[in-house]
Amino acid sequence: MNQGYKKYIPFQPIAKPDRRWPDRRLEHAPVWCSVDLRDGNQALVNPMNRSEKLAMFKLLCEIGVKEIEVGFPAASETEYEILRALIDGGHIPADVTVQVLVQAREHLIRRTFEAIEGAQNVIVHFYNSTSALQRKVVFRSDMQGIVDIAVEGAKLIKQLGDAYAARTGANLRYEYSPESYMGTEPENAVWVCRRVMEELNATAQNPVILNLPSTVENCLPSQFADLIEDFCDRLPNRGSAVISLHPHNDRGSATATAELGLLAGAQRLEGTLFGNGERTGNCDIVTVAMNMYTQAVDPGLDFSDIGRIRRFYEEVTKLRVPERHPYAGDLVFTAFSGSHQDAINKGHAWMAKNGGDHWEIPYLPIDPADVGRQYEPVVRINSQSGKGGAVFVLEQSYGYHLPKAMHPEFGAAVKAYCDAVAREISPEEVLAIFKREYAEYKGLFTLLSHRFTEVADPNEESFVHFEGKVKRNGDAPVTISGEGNGPINAACNALNQLGLEGYRFIDYAEHAVGSGADATGVAYIQVQAPTGKMLFGVGISPNINTAAVLGIVCAVNRGAGG
Repeated sequence: MNQGYKKYIPFQPIAKPDRRWPDRRLEHAPVWCSVDLRDGNQALVNPMNRSEKLAMFKLLCEIGVKEIEVGFPAASETEYEILRALIDGGHIPADVTVQVLVQAREHLIRRTFEAIEGAQNVIVHFYNSTSALQRKVVFRSDMQGIVDIAVEGAKLIKQLGDAYAARTGANLRYEYSPESYMGTEPENAVWVCRRVMEELNATAQNPVILNLPSTVENCLPSQFADLIEDFCDRLPNRGSAVISLHPHNDRGSATATAELGLLAGAQRLEGTLFGNGERTGNCDIVTVAMNMYTQAVDPGLDFSDIGRIRRFYEEVTKLRVPERHPYAGDLVFTAFSGSHQDAINKGHAWMAKNGGDHWEIPYLPIDPADVGRQYEPVVRINSQSGKGGAVFVLEQSYGYHLPKAMHPEFGAAVKAYCDAVAREISPEEVLAIFKREYAEYKGLFTLLSHRFTEVADPNEESFVHFEGKVKRNGDAPVTISGEGNGPINAACNALNQLGLEGYRFIDYAEHAVGSGADATGVAYIQVQAPTGKMLFGVGISPNINTAAVLGIVCAVNRGAGG
């Protein structure tokens, strides 16, 4: 057996028997900060060009993101120029704050302040790595040396920031990240953040953003939540800090890490659309926001046209949103399983009948329409599908409401077709099966013409007289007639003249497809054949009585086997 796993050092969780976060609920949205233009962009094989960055910035504003990290302007001319384009071009809305990232190094800090000239709402986000591993391997420094780097950076940023705000009247805020926070001893993380807060003169009225990133995710989300709650408990002057998270997805747990971190006391979340970012990506703000939405919490972000957002994202990043991505994937609202399809169909029927203010449909945690998705692809048909799926597609796509007793019969026809073609079939194919098996079924008998006459006898109850011309295969047409207490009864009695006395009428259902002048009547007729077999016929006509007669003829033809 491979023994390679033994070379890894397991994460050491903190002892926190008094944890409080498991009993909390997410009842309001965090402050959202998009890092698509910085963290997301730097992870692309082909980074976005200037026009794509401007378009991405505009999209993020439309979604409702109020804090957007636009780049690392001191790192390259390209990064510098995009910030200048945003400022000089007047592209930054008055209620949106741009965030710029910079290492805690003097020449980079000074260059950053040159880059923000003219911006009115700015977060200067500075960082240095604090983890035990980076101190040992990269910086060859003790913790005091790391704290000194952060403090010196904070002093210069405060000096330049005060001067900038005094000169321009700009709203300038500060953010500090102890990079690789998850690998930093809890007491050291508090130490460096406390000293930064002191140098920035943080107050409740002017708090500093303390961003605690899982730069490389290396523990369970629950263990991370313990760290966040512990940090909040230890931090002096807690009310003068906004606790922010920046989860990466190395363990595939960024969403859970973000949600549990918010329960533990964080107030702000940095992430990207669809989780783009280094290695396995950042926290996906689409998923976190829509998770809140399904729990009756307003996320404050608009994903009502998630398809458009996804298409834009794929175009500018050249990445693909997976089919199973929550909320945005092609297949996330699709059911192939027969039992799932049946439950979805019944859920729609239940809601249509009972109404109510809440969404209650099995297997659909969210109404697809809320993110701009359609009902048609919710149920897709293949050999794994059941009768409920086929019926759902026919109803949702074409407006045919098959009686419940008819579901097994129609479902069996669809399943047989799926088995024969060995692939998924389209709604158009489902409709074609319905027409072939019922509405357009060709059999022994063809109804050439007919008429109904209502007869009123003053001495007896009124009745209906049916007269029709019917052709049987190659035989000459014959005229039949019959009377009954209604159109269906009269037609059945007339058909008995063709030697069909063994067919017994069982049930009838009807409805209209369409509305107004374009409405068409659909009649479903259930009969029992002489063999005892139950079967259905379907008739479609603008006249519902005609539809009923066609349904009877269809049922008889299907029973006679053509």
